[in-house]
Amino acid sequence: MNATTAQAHYDALDAWIDAHFDEQVRFLQALVRVPTDTPPGNNAPHAVRTAELLAGMGYQAEQHPVPAAEVHAYGLESLTNLIVRRRFADGGPVIALNAHGDVVPPGEGWRHDPYGGEIVDGQLFGRASAVSKSDFATYTFALRALESLSAPLKGGVELHFTYDEEFGGELGPGWLLKQGLTKPDYLLAAGFSYQVVTAHNGCLQMEVTVHGKMAHAAIPDTGIDALQGAVVILNALYARNEAYRQVTSSVEGIRHPYLNVGRIEGGTNTNVVPGKVTFKLDRRMIPEEDPVAVEAEIRDTIARAAASFPGITVEVKRLLLARSLKPLPGNRPLVEALQRHGEAVFGEPIPTSGTPLYTDVRLYGEHGIPAAIYGAGPRTVLESHAKRADERVALDDLRRATRVVARTLLDLLSASR
Repeated sequence: MNATTAQAHYDALDAWIDAHFDEQVRFLQALVRVPTDTPPGNNAPHAVRTAELLAGMGYQAEQHPVPAAEVHAYGLESLTNLIVRRRFADGGPVIALNAHGDVVPPGEGWRHDPYGGEIVDGQLFGRASAVSKSDFATYTFALRALESLSAPLKGGVELHFTYDEEFGGELGPGWLLKQGLTKPDYLLAAGFSYQVVTAHNGCLQMEVTVHGKMAHAAIPDTGIDALQGAVVILNALYARNEAYRQVTSSVEGIRHPYLNVGRIEGGTNTNVVPGKVTFKLDRRMIPEEDPVAVEAEIRDTIARAAASFPGITVEVKRLLLARSLKPLPGNRPLVEALQRHGEAVFGEPIPTSGTPLYTDVRLYGEHGIPAAIYGAGPRTVLESHAKRADERVALDDLRRATRVVARTLLDLLSASR
């Protein structure tokens, strides 16, 4: 494809996206209006609705329900993953585009209906409007724009719409990959418009249960205070954050490891010495760290602290081990195309970077699939209000990110490449 032909095709893609942008926005609004709060994780209805909407565009979405026993054991209610396959001529790569539909519950403080898809000042508000139902729309309409060209293409595109990112992805992309339902040559996953992410942190989540002995608060010496024991352990764990600050990552956008305790439960009443306290911790791992060594260090810290408080016993259970994403050498054609078209469409350089988040992309990376993260969104997670009140996506970012993805698909699938 010579430069003149290529530019004519890019212009045609842009024009098609502009002409169908109102339809794309309505598609995103329809997706936002079906809740996918996880927990509780009753997400099969959203998959059904998405499949209906895709059918209206001429796409048959394969529905892959995860067996109920696996879903319930995982702590969710229902889960169906979707795959749309579009094949062109033989001989080119298969590019998968993955976005997740599950999302944390909206919480408090919203000024806009979290399931309304309301548009105000060029921004569409709603839970998952940015992360990552926006990229259901980005990827679907990029594929539709590509098909509108009727250009000679080789390879194929797959849309992977999954529903388990909030719980770790093992029943989302992880399940599709383990079942042998997909093995693409490249993977592009939901991200934001002003950078191409090629690496991310890993995450270890653990549940720690401290057992003491209940007693009446009037005679506390007859009990063993599980909460006081838990405080000793928590202080030891939080002290590790000071050491973690001295461990820096060489990946741009990622700083150092850190630990957070996000939930604590325990006790029975204010006048009872608590006999049991449970807390859940989240340890973010930079790409350079060994997950096995990190888990061993956390367990050792807990054991040493517990031993200093006589009478308590401690149970430690791993909830999640999400390995970090490291760039695979084969992702270069995908990354370079995204950067090239990102700069052309947004009028500024689109750098590569890492992110302190962890994502489902690691699961594709573990299967040797070169990957990158790019989609519709602002410069930072904070700006998107993801996981906070009034999550939003700028419609101009949605439109331009769709252009970038469509152009990138054309480059990678062009028959003359």
